[in-house]
Amino acid sequence: MKIYSDLKSGNCLKVKYIADWRGLPYAWVDIDIMKGESRTLDFMSLNPQGQVPVVRLDDGRALAQSNAILRFFAQGLPLLPSDPFAQAKIDEWLFWEQYSHEPYVAVARFQMVYLGRTAEGRDEKIVSRGEAALDYMEQRLTGQEWLANAAFSIADIALVAYTRLAGEGGFDLSARPHLRAWIGRVERELKLAPV
Repeated sequence: MKIYSDLKSGNCLKVKYIADWRGLPYAWVDIDIMKGESRTLDFMSLNPQGQVPVVRLDDGRALAQSNAILRFFAQGLPLLPSDPFAQAKIDEWLFWEQYSHEPYVAVARFQMVYLGRTAEGRDEKIVSRGEAALDYMEQRLTGQEWLANAAFSIADIALVAYTRLAGEGGFDLSARPHLRAWIGRVERELKLAPV
């Protein structure tokens, strides 16, 4: 299996986290999105959207979109329970992550990490919505350990990638103790060194 990714991307890190957690054998193929490597004809034959990550399975099939890959890798595992309602609660977080978290927390980070902007140079609307997303997570994690249901799941993997790196996007997590504690729990589950 090959994973076409950019290690600076939280969406790509999600896929790495679950593949490593499962002990899946894979070859990592670095794709530099800033050099247009995700826009080549070869790459776009795997994903016509020209986005990373993409997983190419041993049988040649390709799968894109980080949360779809998470769901695929989690089939049959406690990370994605068999109960349809429990799965739907996880999906709520996966969809929320891509609609209400990633476009703001990740984009603010992109502006700093990829484009070299200062925290003051970030788009104010993006920063405001990123802060709101992080506040929502802090509120949700008050009195519970995991985002969806009562156990560690792919919802936690999907959200931790950009959240644990939020400081690189100029976000301060110091006033969000429940969020920071959750990041620590997820890092321990995934055997990640703390950031």
